[in-house]
Formats: sequence, structure tokens, C-alpha cells
Amino acid sequence: MTKRMHQIELFMKYPHEVQNEWFRKLMDSAKDTEWGKKFSFRSIDTPERFANRVPLQDYETMSPYIERIRRGEQNILWNTDIKWFAKSSGTTNDKSKFIPVSNESLEECHFKGGKDMVAVYCNNYPETEIFTGKNLALGGSHNTDSFDNYESFHGDVSAIIMKHLPLWAEFLRSPELSIALLSNFEEKLDKMASATMAENVTSIAGVPSWMNVLLKRILEISGKKNIKEVWPNLEVYFHGGVNFSPYKDNFKQMFGKGIVHYLEIYNASEGFFGLQDQKKSSEMLLMLDYGIYYEFIPVNNGQDRKTIPLSEVKTGNNYAMVISTNGGLWRYQLGDTIRFTSTNPYRFRITGRTKHFLNAFGEEVIIENAEKALKIACEKSESIVKEYTVAPVFMNGLSASSSGEISGAHEWLIEFEKNPDDLGYFTEVLDNALKSLNSDYEAKRFNNFVLRAPLIRQMREGTFYNWLKEKNKLGGQNKIPRLSNERKYVEEILQMTNCSNNE
Repeated sequence: MTKRMHQIELFMKYPHEVQNEWFRKLMDSAKDTEWGKKFSFRSIDTPERFANRVPLQDYETMSPYIERIRRGEQNILWNTDIKWFAKSSGTTNDKSKFIPVSNESLEECHFKGGKDMVAVYCNNYPETEIFTGKNLALGGSHNTDSFDNYESFHGDVSAIIMKHLPLWAEFLRSPELSIALLSNFEEKLDKMASATMAENVTSIAGVPSWMNVLLKRILEISGKKNIKEVWPNLEVYFHGGVNFSPYKDNFKQMFGKGIVHYLEIYNASEGFFGLQDQKKSSEMLLMLDYGIYYEFIPVNNGQDRKTIPLSEVKTGNNYAMVISTNGGLWRYQLGDTIRFTSTNPYRFRITGRTKHFLNAFGEEVIIENAEKALKIACEKSESIVKEYTVAPVFMNGLSASSSGEISGAHEWLIEFEKNPDDLGYFTEVLDNALKSLNSDYEAKRFNNFVLRAPLIRQMREGTFYNWLKEKNKLGGQNKIPRLSNERKYVEEILQMTNCSNNE
């Protein structure tokens, strides 16, 4: 780990040299693949030529190639055989994505990210005793696909990682694989809770929304008041997948007295991109030697989709991430937006999703705005938000509303862990916080001309869990869509709970 920390310090000191080195490696590795021949990778000698020759891609444009690999064709996007695919829908979209996972991306990216996560933690807390106990990792499951006489495999990226861990790693984790990889989430929940209660768990890792459910189940079964009573030596929670801010107060409450450290990571089906490397800041360090070449699209450029290299990014601006990887993704638009907080070294915060924002009325509210405003509202009203989703209520009653209002609104469906005493006060604080954070929202709220005050619906406990269960989306990397410019998700939840907009 000491050796690895020196390597991390090296790419922090020479970021552009490391990125250019990986760019050349990627071009060389894929030059004789079908994709490499199509775009003449052999003659691409600079990132500028690469950007000019290869169009920006998304899952839809790459999926025909990926489907062929799933059915047994090889040397299409990458030069080594690929049989595993990380299944992801990002949120609750009906259409699943199957992201290729090569041996190189597994070893040099996903595994490396997990090891670095531990190395950075131990470097920051040299007195740690996490190796005296076990790590509880909450992941998904995997399945086999049969195409004629060929088999390939898909699953949640966490399940793929667990499946391929070396044998010695089994002695450091809990529960055993037969439980950890169960496909039925509710069965897995009970068995994980029962199997891990008696273990000496010193670290936990998983998506906050699902870890929250598991820890509550453990408290129910054990009869303990808090998690520290179950695992007194618990030291750290490694978390990623969704913004931790809405969940943090809830976890603090569940952990009880005693110190538990938090370390945020930025991993996805497509790769492992960043991790929190400082004790007192949740900013994440962009990991530059994981077999990924980065490009960035300035979000405020309107329809201009021109990318810039890492060397040209500036702090304070929002960028959409574009990646080329050792898993065979080329100039792939990840769908996430980030904002750099430092360029020496390159540290950042995730600000949202390119497709998940509110702009039905020109208000341009991003997830970062929504979650900061929620944090303020929760602090002032002494409440805790568990889950939420937001959608527009359109003008002139064009939504399910028949109120005939001449202005629109934002409809928030919120499931509270701790209810506010006064929902009206909570709404007022949330609205004012959004105004202070977003000038476009403030302008649209002026005199209720375009937007009236937010409509907050307090949902019953378990609403979002049951909605995901209905959609067969429990566990893994499945997430609640936070912001949407259409009412599909909101209407589904309201219909399921027999709510109406006239309540």
C-alpha cells in the first residue's frame, strides 16, 4: 500500500503525462479490432486527431457492437475476449445496459479502485484495525445468457467483482458468496442480516439506499438500538452510487455513539473513476491510471458538444464526462456531470446526471441544487429525508392536476425518515434555499408568474421500496430517479399509492 501511495502521488504530480500514456496504450491495444480498423487507430497519434475522427458515443450507438460480443464475436471493441457484462440501467429505466467487462478493466480499474480505496483509508488512518475483522459488501447478483452454443454472463458490477475476487479475499469479507450473490433481494436481506450479526465487521461497503435497508433489518432482527452495539469495531463506511448527503444524518443515527469514518467512491458499471483521498473533505481525486482516457464537455455550451482534454478544465464549471476505456468503450458519454474543485491535483464533486435535471420552465435545477436545498430544509426543520423524486406540474392543468393554475410548479414526493413538525415550514425553507442556490429558479418563482411554490407530498414509509419492487429493481445499482422533466415516475408512484394531485 505504501508503494501504491507513491504511484498515486506520481499521477497527481504528472496528470497529463499519465493520461497521454494511457491514451497511447488504448490506441495500441485496440488498433487491430473491428472498431480500431473502422477509425484507423493505427494513424491516430494525438488526442486531437482521436476527437476529430471518432464521433461521440452513447449506449444506443455502441449497443449493436456490444450485442455481437454478448453472442460470442470477439475482437470487435477490444483485443481480448470479453464474456462478462455489467448490467445497469442507471436509474429505473426499463431498458437495461450491458457494459463490457474485459479482464483488463476488471484488474486495472475495478479491482485497482477497490484496493486503492483501502490504501488511501489506511494512509489517512494508520492506526486502523480494519484487518482484524471483516468487510461487509452489499452487492447484486449475476446470470448466464445462452446464445445458440455460446454462453456469456451478466450481472451487477459488484457481483462480477465478488465473483472474480481471489480466494484469500473470501477470508476478509462477509457473508459467504452463496448469500452475497443471491438474486432475490428480500431473501438476501434476511440471510445477510442473520449471517453477519455475529461477525466482527470492521468495514462496510455499498450503495447508501440499499445499505440503509440492510442495517435496519439487522437492527430489527438483533433487537439492538444501534449498529455499534452489533459491530463495536466498525470503523468505516465506503459508499458510492448515489449522493450521500440525504442519507448521512440517518446513518449517523443508526451508527450510534462512537466514530465511524466515511469514504466516498465514484464507481459505476463503466469503471471506477474517483475516490475521497482527504480526511476532512468529500471531494474526490480523479484516478488517472485505471486504463481510462478522459474528455469533458462543458455543460453550458448549449448544443456545442465539443470536448476538451483534462488539461483545459477549470474549477467551478460543470462538465459532462466522456470516457475511453480498456473495456472497449470509445468516447462514451457517461451521463454524469462533475465540477472540479481543484486542478492541482484534479479533485471534483459529482453534480448530477445529464438527463436528470428540471428545466420544464427554464429553471435549470440540477441535482446538486436540489440536494443542497434539501439539506438546508432538513437542518432547519430537524427532519431527515430518506428518498425523494421530483417532477414538474405543468401550466394550465396539463398534468394530472385539474386545478387550472396558470403557472407551473415542482412536485416533490418525499419519504421522510424523520418527519418535519410543520410541512409548510419545510416547504418554505426548501423553496427559499433553491432561490438562493439557483438564480434561474429564483427568476421563475418571482411573483409566481412562471413557477408557484413547490408541492410537497409526504409519502408513506416503504413507498419507494415497494415501487422498485414492483419494477423488479431491488438491490444492486438500481437508483431512484431524483429529477425528471416528465411525470412518468411520479405518476407511477402516485397511482401505486392511490394518491391524486387534488389531495
